[in-house]
Amino acid sequence: MLDGGFVLDLDEVMNSIGANDVISIAFPTFGKSLVVDARSNESEGPLVRIMPVTGSPQERIRSLRRIRPRFPKIHELTVILWPRFVGGLVRLGIWERLIEWVAATGDQEAVNACNQALEELRRLERAELTAVVTGENYHTIWPATQ
Repeated sequence: MLDGGFVLDLDEVMNSIGANDVISIAFPTFGKSLVVDARSNESEGPLVRIMPVTGSPQERIRSLRRIRPRFPKIHELTVILWPRFVGGLVRLGIWERLIEWVAATGDQEAVNACNQALEELRRLERAELTAVVTGENYHTIWPATQ
């Protein structure tokens, strides 16, 4: 599917959810990523967190290693670059697939954290769009003509 100049292989996105223990959905529009680490042990459940976008998958792995040092090293993670609206995740069924994957861990708190994260992502997106319209943190590259 081609949308706004970006090619999206919906089947590939759907199949990638759950392919690894960790997924990062990056939203370059507002500089955040939803990071879900489905690993758990007797003292810690899955992690669901909104984090700053990183420059590489290796940086994301290092950041998770610092946050969750009691877990084994991550060898692979799924990264999805999402240059579209947050609502598209829901509309296209991607969010439902993500929730199913997290629910399969048996940790209801992680499912609740996902739903809270979705609302926070929507809030962050609205704030960024408002900043674009009002010009906050943005400037034009062409001067106004008189």
